[in-house]
Amino acid sequence: MSGLGKGITISSIGRVLQGCGLRVTSIKIDPYLNVDAGTMSPFEHGEVFVLNDGGETDLDLGNYERFLNVTLTSDHNITTGKIYRKTIAQERRGDFLGKTVQVVPHITDEIQNWIKRVASIPVDGSGLEPDICLIEVGGTVGDIESMVFLEALRQFQFRVGVENFCLCFVSLCPIVGGEQKTKPTQNGVKELRSVGLSPSVIFCRSSEALDAKCRTKISNFCHVGEDCVMSLPDVNNIYHVPGMLVHQKLHSILRKELNLKIDEPDLREWQEVADSIDNFTKTVQICIVGKYNGLQDSYLSILKALKHSATSCSRELNLVWVDATHLEDTEGSEHTAQQKDDAWKSLREADGVLVPGGFGNRGFLGKVLAAKYCRTNQKPYLGVCLGFQAMVVEIARNVLNFSNANSTEFDEGCVPHDVVIFMPEIDKENMGGTMRLGERNTIFVEGEASMLKILYGGVNSVGERHRHRYEVNPEKIEEIQSTGLKFVGKDETGTRMEIAELPQSQHPYYVGCQYHPEFKTQLLKPSPPFLGLIMASCGMLESYLEKESAAQNM
Repeated sequence: MSGLGKGITISSIGRVLQGCGLRVTSIKIDPYLNVDAGTMSPFEHGEVFVLNDGGETDLDLGNYERFLNVTLTSDHNITTGKIYRKTIAQERRGDFLGKTVQVVPHITDEIQNWIKRVASIPVDGSGLEPDICLIEVGGTVGDIESMVFLEALRQFQFRVGVENFCLCFVSLCPIVGGEQKTKPTQNGVKELRSVGLSPSVIFCRSSEALDAKCRTKISNFCHVGEDCVMSLPDVNNIYHVPGMLVHQKLHSILRKELNLKIDEPDLREWQEVADSIDNFTKTVQICIVGKYNGLQDSYLSILKALKHSATSCSRELNLVWVDATHLEDTEGSEHTAQQKDDAWKSLREADGVLVPGGFGNRGFLGKVLAAKYCRTNQKPYLGVCLGFQAMVVEIARNVLNFSNANSTEFDEGCVPHDVVIFMPEIDKENMGGTMRLGERNTIFVEGEASMLKILYGGVNSVGERHRHRYEVNPEKIEEIQSTGLKFVGKDETGTRMEIAELPQSQHPYYVGCQYHPEFKTQLLKPSPPFLGLIMASCGMLESYLEKESAAQNM
């Protein structure tokens, strides 16, 4: 079921297999009719994860990339919408030679063909085909939406050979009245077996470790050996999961099931970092000023980027959530004076502030107010996408004294002080996949001092992922830079502003990115803009920049 941890489980399986020396790729199957996640509300489905090729996908692909250090494509996310769209296009072209097009075999064949094709795409930078393809079927066993995918996989096991197919099942073992229950697992396996699929390994999620009695019961009723019943209790941090699987000899089971020629997995570096997270004695408090706080999965990559950066600084991350609207005046609003006071108190007490992206006018004024507070009070600040645009609007209003300065997303009548405008090449009519999406190069401005350039290792350009329809108005750049806010990174044409900074001499860390650096963060390689925020919030950035700058100039 949703939220059980299927994505973390399959990512952890992949990490174990990588530790055994295998090349791994991943596919996520989402049974919804949407073509992709791009038009879905963050409240509905969590964050939209953006890939290098511009694919807007389920957030689990972010888990795969972060855990496995791979770069996936939009085709690694299969949806019902994509499969039916492609099959209907084939039918319209006459590819089926007049045959009646049916779910079986045409839809199920397309699913299998898609998997077979995508599984061979190199994803780890080596240019070599993967050895193992991990396929996650989203949803819940028994859902009508996923039945066609289960049927396709039932056929697929014979197409590729049962020796090349291992079915794993992630199930909930709830504790009710102090007793661990196995019925949900039994019923789930029963549903699977009714459609011709029998799991070889069962992963049991629970708040506590699976007891011996339950393990035996699941083994007896679900047709698997006891050693193939894995206990996955709640842990302090998810990076312990690969180690838990190794401890329970998952690699030995997969070695036997798939005839793999592998050694014992080497996860020493990964495990050292996982263990260190549990032993931090210092904390760093970051305030996130957002608008989708009701579902924190809406900011999943943001959270991971902050966590990875805090881990790199040997700090425990303490997050404080502030609804952007609560920073605004209460007159005519739904929040109370107490909520406003609490929001401002949280902002003032935080070590650093992050303003993430988002769409729509709700909460934008609150983000602008947060940017102003951080700018004028030397509070470390990172603005991402809309948070970057909020910096520009704020400084135009309060330093240039353009009282009606705004983004045309929220006020089309703000001309001539339209400091953020709609990008001219973007489709205004169709929503899906029409933004500026995917990896684009950002060029650091030659001769312009930049904290981010140092944090990125002194490179002249960086490739980061985008997802936006609006940009800083190129005609207003000179006026905006007269305030001291410098655009130190631009696109390859020099007309799109990508990075804004106040000089280090004026502010400890006041940085904005039009792109989304969180999409490329990894546990062992945190995102540089987020690392800069955490370092500045801990008082570590100045000495780090001095040291790195000296090294880069040698």
